[in-house]
Amino acid sequence: MRRRTTVQSLITVATALLLIVGTARLLLDNFTLKSNGRQIFQFYSEPEVYRQRRLVFASSKDQIGESCNVSGGKWIWDNKTYPVYTEESCPYLSNQTSCQRNGRPDSFYQKWRWQPDGCNLPWFDPLKLLDILSGKRLMFIGDSIQRGQFESMVCMVQSVIPEGKKSFQTIPPMEIFKAEEYNASIEFYWAPFIVESISDHATNHTVLKRLVYLDSITNQGKRWQGVDMLVFESYDWWMYVLKQIQTLCP
Repeated sequence: MRRRTTVQSLITVATALLLIVGTARLLLDNFTLKSNGRQIFQFYSEPEVYRQRRLVFASSKDQIGESCNVSGGKWIWDNKTYPVYTEESCPYLSNQTSCQRNGRPDSFYQKWRWQPDGCNLPWFDPLKLLDILSGKRLMFIGDSIQRGQFESMVCMVQSVIPEGKKSFQTIPPMEIFKAEEYNASIEFYWAPFIVESISDHATNHTVLKRLVYLDSITNQGKRWQGVDMLVFESYDWWMYVLKQIQTLCP
């Protein structure tokens, strides 16, 4: 009788262990996030046989609350966490956006951080952004100011991608950075007025008098189709035109 009780107890314990192991395996399988058929464990350390796995996921700390007005704030000095990249560390900066390459001797301008009033911006994590962009296209559309934003984004992201798994192409009026493993692209499209104008040429856009077609984006719009995220910027050009009008018609 005692032996039968012992056997039953062992069976009960073994069954419980199987249930625990099975549940743990199920949870781990569900927790192994996948994006576009690709696990988001990233392997970046060298050599390849010693690469360590890192699970990348976005949390509530990475989100900005609806009450946070990011446009209201001030620039604060931060020489501990900034700059997030340098001209030497990023090969994709154009001459137009490379201050030191053009003769600026100091780097103090790189150590200012934007601080919104009443809230904090989450720290930028390039791996999390790449996961969000997996299988998608992000396009910046606008003028040279927007090109600068595009190049900054590329510089912040490219540092975590190994050589051979990223590429950069210039196909006027577009510039395209690709993260091969993620099947993701960050792109720029030259359209200074967003709408069509006679200064839309990617390199030869200096004209004496600009003509703008306010109700047409037909030509540019064809190149924007199929893009998952569009970021527009044309503020500076319209303010320039407004200032001219105010000068002529006070």
